[in-house]
Amino acid sequence: MQIGLIGLQNSGKTVLFKTLLNSSGSAAQGKADQTRTVVKVPDQRLNKLTSIFNPKKQVNATLEIDDVAGLQVGDDGKIRITSDFLNKVKNCDALLHVVRQFENDAVPHPENSIDPLRDINFLETEFLFSDMAMIENRLEKIKKDMLKSKTDQLQRELPVFTKLQEHVNKELPIRLLSLDENEKRTLSGYQFLTLKPMIRGINFDENSKDKVGSMVKQIEDSFPEHKPTIVPFFAQFEFELSSLSKEEAEVFMQDFGITDSALDRILGSFYNMLGLQSFFTVGEDECRAWTITKGMTAQESAGVIHTDFYNKFIRAEVVGYEDFINHGSIAKCKDAGAWRLEGKEYIVKDGDILNIRHN
Repeated sequence: MQIGLIGLQNSGKTVLFKTLLNSSGSAAQGKADQTRTVVKVPDQRLNKLTSIFNPKKQVNATLEIDDVAGLQVGDDGKIRITSDFLNKVKNCDALLHVVRQFENDAVPHPENSIDPLRDINFLETEFLFSDMAMIENRLEKIKKDMLKSKTDQLQRELPVFTKLQEHVNKELPIRLLSLDENEKRTLSGYQFLTLKPMIRGINFDENSKDKVGSMVKQIEDSFPEHKPTIVPFFAQFEFELSSLSKEEAEVFMQDFGITDSALDRILGSFYNMLGLQSFFTVGEDECRAWTITKGMTAQESAGVIHTDFYNKFIRAEVVGYEDFINHGSIAKCKDAGAWRLEGKEYIVKDGDILNIRHN
């Protein structure tokens, strides 16, 4: 899973990127000019399991973060989206749009004023124009090719792209359009920008903490068609915290009035938005978190570990995380009836501890 950090110049995007690096424990592996990294997804449940099993290693779930450059200010002072930027964004599975709310005369905004709603609308409009052009070009080619031969693929694509065009002409992002599974498969080879899941990260300064609630509401109220996912954060403050020890950082966070780090809030929001969850495998060698989509079966989840586990799946030994913590061991879970064997159609729950039986 690749998440792209996007935003206008001086929005705090790169500061946030460095904060995520430090918070995930990846900073020691990074370079000063690094723009892409794999970050560990924090999970207190995994930490607890590791403390119990004391394995040789702990393996967190991971996500790739890409600090996407390419938004430039032209000679006329107007912001421009480069083709390089669009190409990089198209390769991302989801996007975090970093939006500036902080005031700092030493770091001027490209538009010389602070207006989060304007910045959000600017990028959304540019993405919409890009999708409109792609849809129009594809529709023209479909209609032209159908004059020669009405293949099954063309006949599948024509109504779907017509539906897309009608939707985007209303100036609505594709992510708001209801698509069935067949339509999604038809579009799977096309990287539409407004179809990508997006979170708006609003970057406040320490002195603007009292403005968070009103600003979030103002942005939400400006999009009556849907409620955008918004994550407020304090990039500079949290960057400084990320260089402290965990104990020191917790004290400063408590004094400031935040309970979770920017990494926790952002990745948690992406997990919810994308319908992701984790299951665990445990033992003396390692305790590991595995990321799956909600609704996946035991057999499908086994395939995430290894394709052989999917193909040769027999049963899954299952214990819920809370049951394991309450009883203290797998053996006691068996005695209490909290341990069970499940078949390949079992729907894995968030926090399940699995042991896969296979040929």
